[in-house]
Amino acid sequence: MTEENKKGSPAGESIYLAIGFMRRPHGVAGEIIMDLHTDFPERIKGGRKVYVGENHETFTISTVRTHGNGVLVKIKGFDSPETAGRFRNQWMYVKSSEVPALPEGKYYKHELVGLIVMTDEGEKLGVLNEVLETGANDVYTVIKEDGREILLPAIPDVVLEVNMDERILKVHIIEGLL
Repeated sequence: MTEENKKGSPAGESIYLAIGFMRRPHGVAGEIIMDLHTDFPERIKGGRKVYVGENHETFTISTVRTHGNGVLVKIKGFDSPETAGRFRNQWMYVKSSEVPALPEGKYYKHELVGLIVMTDEGEKLGVLNEVLETGANDVYTVIKEDGREILLPAIPDVVLEVNMDERILKVHIIEGLL
């Protein structure tokens, strides 16, 4: 993979993880409706430092409460629907360096990007380029050396082993998958 094709942040820069998409203001107190895009919604709480928008502006969450399938978020210092409106249709992020470590054998999706994908028969398939969230299970996008793309379901029958020390993802190719 050439340097231009690599995804993620340049060396030394923070990696930002999307935790939610802010839709529109709700009510009169400056809350905004946010769709959740995290496996850990319990970590979104008052006092948490977050980064908003493409420029990753730093803010602090004041309050969070459940609302439908998402949450209502209030950012400190934004106390009306008019002021909260500046966050409309923007992503909310946290820095990967600020999230707690996962238990052994569990990985954040961004940690998997860049792993070399090998079959259980020793064949190099390519490099894991992206993790797609599809609902039923994640799908790994693997880029072969010739530039072709392979999609692998992230299910136990396919994903056999993750070796973060060697940066290798071992997979089993189910008949008809490729």
